[in-house]
Amino acid sequence: MNGYIYLYKQAYQEGQIGITLVTHWMEPKSNSAADRKAAKRALDFWFGWFAHPITYGDYPESMRSLVGSRLPKFKKHESEYVKGSFDFLGVNYYTTNFAENALSTNTVNQSFLTDMHTVLSTVRRGVAVGTPTALNWLFIYPKGLHHLLLYIKDNYKNPTIYITENGVAEANNASKPIKEALKDSIRIRYHDGHLKSLLQAIKDGVNVKGYYAWSFLDDFEWDAGYTFRFGLIYVDFRNNLRRYLKYSAYWLKMFLVK
Repeated sequence: MNGYIYLYKQAYQEGQIGITLVTHWMEPKSNSAADRKAAKRALDFWFGWFAHPITYGDYPESMRSLVGSRLPKFKKHESEYVKGSFDFLGVNYYTTNFAENALSTNTVNQSFLTDMHTVLSTVRRGVAVGTPTALNWLFIYPKGLHHLLLYIKDNYKNPTIYITENGVAEANNASKPIKEALKDSIRIRYHDGHLKSLLQAIKDGVNVKGYYAWSFLDDFEWDAGYTFRFGLIYVDFRNNLRRYLKYSAYWLKMFLVK
């Protein structure tokens, strides 16, 4: 079906069609060969599960070998239809994990996590992967975006890429005065660091065409409701959704006009 949609778009609408994939970057927890393979394997399971078929017409080999018969097989015509069925690739990136090799002995409750044979974490030898934030899974590691983009370039035929989500959350502290809540220096540092990493990736030959900050304004987050704020613009949920520009919004405005 994806192949038919792609051909229709090309032939009749002269438009473009793409897909957005969500992934973290994976750093080996140690320099061992096993952990380096685990990091690559984790990327296959997180990113390659979707990127590999639309680029090469099949799932990554690591998934084939570990998931076995539980992973669907493409028929020849299905593989041909899905291969190359996109004009651009959207990437949602927020953070990085450490990847450690794990031998799974679970043959009953098999799942995405057990099949991967990898343990993901955010701390190595007592040191976090990046600057902590209000979310326990989100650590600020701008280099991860640079590494991820180079990985996509080198392994997935250097597609046209749009960064469709990239941002940081702060806890929604109802007791904090609005004037104080607008001072989101952590968000300024986050976007500044990631945009610098993005620029370096472009200089290194990655075909990035756009960058979307998550988010334009504070919203209802799918996994956290109103308990965290991702926006460049503050929304007063207790006062008719009145909006205020945060410091990060002014920073971005100055960044864009430079």
